[in-house]
Amino acid sequence: MGQANASLTHPRLAALIAQAQSTAALATAVVFPCEASSLQSAVQAAELGLITPVYYGPEQRILDLAKQLRITLVGEVIDTGESPVTAAQTAVADARHGYTRALMKGSLHTDELLSAVVARDSGLRASSRITHTFVFDIPRYSKLVAITDAVINIAPDVRTKADAIANACVMLQALGVQQPRVAIAAAVETVNPAIAATLDAEALVALALEGRFGDAHVEGPMGFDVAISAQAAVTIGLHMAGAECAGVVQGARLPIILTSRADSAFSRIASCALANLLVMRAA
Repeated sequence: MGQANASLTHPRLAALIAQAQSTAALATAVVFPCEASSLQSAVQAAELGLITPVYYGPEQRILDLAKQLRITLVGEVIDTGESPVTAAQTAVADARHGYTRALMKGSLHTDELLSAVVARDSGLRASSRITHTFVFDIPRYSKLVAITDAVINIAPDVRTKADAIANACVMLQALGVQQPRVAIAAAVETVNPAIAATLDAEALVALALEGRFGDAHVEGPMGFDVAISAQAAVTIGLHMAGAECAGVVQGARLPIILTSRADSAFSRIASCALANLLVMRAA
């Protein structure tokens, strides 16, 4: 799907991109962009005024790839050799000193990038747990839907879930949602001591009542279909097919744009826009 068509079918993400275009471009370290989609998406985001990329990796390989793809690189290339780990470490060190204000994953593994971020001497660690939030634009649904954490934490405890909620609320507020409505998803809608997720939901609702998540309204446990809207799910067959999404890792001292080869160009651009808005809100 081309970007123009995606903008028509996913107007809420298109509006997010337009909002970010009204701000200053975000200096972004693009780490090891050594395959086509990662390099192309960074250049496209730069051409749209969302980011000012700085590429970290093997310089000649990046230049050769740009020539092969017939694209003109926007931004500086910092030669870090053939090691993706070295690229990540160098990018993190430069970010620590303020040279860039966001990180964007290229063709290295996610753990190679995040390991450099969470290293004790990285300077990018914060008090919050690192979590990931997706923002989905679902056809035939009236608003953006955020899901956290579907990427980083595979078995989160209550503290990690609380940080995930807090981080997601910061993101939603950057998008103009001042009072986010949060559903704690579980298999059932009642607290059952045999189902740990429902006990976590009870604890998180209690934290919300104590003001942990600001003005967010938190409910749970709740099934996903009920959280989205049981009536919508039944009457219009709501599902996630055809959705586009933007996603960013939060909890470090700067946002981290995670991309994969499965992501569309539109999704990658929207993720850059999301990181831009997060940084501008915090400024």
